[in-house]
Amino acid sequence: MPQHRELCLVTPLSLFFILFSLNVATAIAGDQNPFSPKGYLTRYWNKEVRNDAVGPSFLLSKASPLSAVQSASFAKLASENALQTKLPEFCSAAKLLCFPDLGESLEKHVKDASFTGYSGRNFTNYGTDRLAGADSFKNYSLGENLPVDSFRRYSRDSVNHKDKFNNYAADGNVIDQSFNSYAAGATSGTGDFKRYADSTNVPNLRFTSYSDDSNGRAQSFTGYSENANAGQQSFTSYAKHGNGAPNGFTGYGTSSNVAASDFTGYSESGNGANDTFTNYGNDENNPTERFKSYGDGGNAGSEKFSNYRDKANVGESSFQSYGKNSNSEKVNFVNYGKSFNNGSESFTGYGKGSQGGSVGFKIYGFNNTFKDYKDKKAAKFTEYAADEKTSLASASGSLAKRWVEPGKFFRESMLKKGTVIPFPDIKDKMPERSFLPRTISSKLPFATAKLSELKRIFHAEDNSTMEKIITDALQECERAPSKGETKRCVGSAEDMIDFATSVLGRNVVVRNTDNVSGAKGDIVVGSVKGINSGKVTQSVSCHQSLFPYLLYYCHSVPKVRVYEADLLDPTSKAKINHGVAICHLDTSAWSPTHGSFAALGSGPGRIEVCHWIFQNDLTWTIAD
Repeated sequence: MPQHRELCLVTPLSLFFILFSLNVATAIAGDQNPFSPKGYLTRYWNKEVRNDAVGPSFLLSKASPLSAVQSASFAKLASENALQTKLPEFCSAAKLLCFPDLGESLEKHVKDASFTGYSGRNFTNYGTDRLAGADSFKNYSLGENLPVDSFRRYSRDSVNHKDKFNNYAADGNVIDQSFNSYAAGATSGTGDFKRYADSTNVPNLRFTSYSDDSNGRAQSFTGYSENANAGQQSFTSYAKHGNGAPNGFTGYGTSSNVAASDFTGYSESGNGANDTFTNYGNDENNPTERFKSYGDGGNAGSEKFSNYRDKANVGESSFQSYGKNSNSEKVNFVNYGKSFNNGSESFTGYGKGSQGGSVGFKIYGFNNTFKDYKDKKAAKFTEYAADEKTSLASASGSLAKRWVEPGKFFRESMLKKGTVIPFPDIKDKMPERSFLPRTISSKLPFATAKLSELKRIFHAEDNSTMEKIITDALQECERAPSKGETKRCVGSAEDMIDFATSVLGRNVVVRNTDNVSGAKGDIVVGSVKGINSGKVTQSVSCHQSLFPYLLYYCHSVPKVRVYEADLLDPTSKAKINHGVAICHLDTSAWSPTHGSFAALGSGPGRIEVCHWIFQNDLTWTIAD
């Protein structure tokens, strides 16, 4: 009997440990592990948010997919400043934006080649000392997400070698292409870039030490980076010491949005250079073109700019140290800077110290600065600032059609049941990423002063796309807030909850548009509900920023009204979406060039402006 009692005492205890072990193992294997980032987020929401609203399904969908064990392991590496040693594994497991390290070089190819369907390759020492022949890159990196290609020391010292880039990286997302020491010392031959990086999102294209010391090698850029969104192209030390090298830029950057081009050390000390810029930057929105040390020390060259920035909207162009100390250089600007809603052009040290040559401006725009300029008697101005009044008067209507998508901005009175309105493209065009657990993000640097550390962690080389992505995000996050604005960049869901509750209190709700149905077409407004009974309120809006991990720029928005509305198919009247819209009632601090005023035909402080919450953006409000 005592033996039986002893067995009874032991058995329940053993059973408890067995069951406990099984439960823990099951929890760790499943999604509901309380120690996983998603499990922790659920507990954090329940602790910080004081209402019975539906849980944070949107935030949970963006939470880190790391397991509890992975999260602890990578957090330890981060605390030891060793995360970069496991970057590929970290990026894959945490679902981050990381560029792959380029694979092996294709330097052993010796014959003519046609590359179709290639991507993510490193062409180093390729085609060196090639005699004649041709390489064709057709449909290369087409429609890819995050393609990375490098052409380094390509076609070096070649003779009459031809390179064709046709339909290269079109429709790509966050593309990274670099042409370094390309065709250096080459004689004759051609480089033809046609429909290059067309319709891409956030491209970063770099031409560095391109065609330096070449002799009679021609480069043609046709349909280059047209219809692109944001991004940057740089031409540095391009055709330096070149001899008789013609370069043609046709259809460059046409209809691009907020694009930037840098031409630095371009055609420096060249002999008999012949560069033609035709339809360069036309119809662009807010472009930035910088020409620095362009054609300096050149001899008997010719630079022709035709239809440059024609019908562009605002933006900035600067020509610094252009044609300096050149000899018999000829520069001709035809139809230059005749833009809608004018930006600025600055000419500093233009033609300074040059001998002979000529500078001509025909049908030149206005709002320009000429400083430290060559003897103005040598410059010919024809139809300077022509049609200024006509240009300004017609800007608003034409601008709205060109650059402001129908439905992107609207008046509050349009949010009425039964109204037919255009619905813009609200699709998220950024690469898919996840938040980091705060246990990891809190251990990573996030400041411009720590840029070198961030570059080391994410394998970002100098002048690379990743460096620009990191730099741009840091600059935006460190920008001083606007008048009345409270802002914070957050890299974890917990940080977002903290910011929203610090502004609005703990009785909050997260709202976002359900899906993208109806985008780029007409919709019928169904039932409309004003949040907080349609009263003027305050919200916290959060917009994605491009960064290796999911990063949101969150800011308080005072004096707004927030609405939810069913969106109906215009034909069947069936519900296809549930949208969230925010109406800004005080626009007095907005820029006069803001797209909403071009679309709605007014100005700062004169009207309210409404817009939809786009896919994967969100707004926080006090709960009803």
